[in-house]
Amino acid sequence: MPVTVTFHMCCGGFGMIVYSVLLFAIAALFVGIAVSIYRGNINLIHSYHQKHVKEADQRDYGKSFSKGLFVLAASLIFSGAVALFEETVPVVMTSIGILLVGMIIAFVVIARVQKKFNGGF
Repeated sequence: MPVTVTFHMCCGGFGMIVYSVLLFAIAALFVGIAVSIYRGNINLIHSYHQKHVKEADQRDYGKSFSKGLFVLAASLIFSGAVALFEETVPVVMTSIGILLVGMIIAFVVIARVQKKFNGGF
């Protein structure tokens, strides 16, 4: 008979619910920032990262940069949703794996945008 290990981090076994709610809140923040940048408010991106972006390319830069933030937000939401299934090791590891893969993809997207529009970081 297999042994099931569960995680009881805090709150009397509500650890993964707390984790999921936290990820959903952070994802909402990233979505809000991404929407604002997508609409043209690139002032939310640090000036250092847009130092060499041409005036004519700023709108495209903002749209491209925000796609990376949308990917990051999607990985947070998906990871949080998976974590709600149960508190077993395979589910927790899957949730963390989704989060890490999503973060890597998001950072690759943003790095490519930086290289294309800004000549690098």
